[in-house]
Amino acid sequence: MSTTQKGKKAEDLAVVHLEQKGYKIMERNYRFMKSEVDIVAYHNFMIIFIEVKFRSNTTYGRPEEYVTEAQQKRIYEAAEAWLYERKMEGSPVRFDVVSIVKHDDTTFNINHIEKAFTF
Repeated sequence: MSTTQKGKKAEDLAVVHLEQKGYKIMERNYRFMKSEVDIVAYHNFMIIFIEVKFRSNTTYGRPEEYVTEAQQKRIYEAAEAWLYERKMEGSPVRFDVVSIVKHDDTTFNINHIEKAFTF
């Protein structure tokens, strides 16, 4: 399975997990220039920009540890553009991470980290 396929599968798992928690998925893989947001969701009157991180194991750390400060900045820039394009500036927003660790071909540990970072 290619890296792109693994990423799509991880995002699919994250979407199912979020929908089960009552989140409405508004958009996936939103891109603005060199910035990207994996998932844009709506929940409890808030727009949530979500980064999905996947790892096959935790030998070198948990997936959420790989959301760098530079990546956070790019996610924020994409979020600003997303809000601007939809004339939703000033809306309440939050930045989350969904961390996924593979145990075997059918079992995954999914951890939804709310307010993973702020601006």
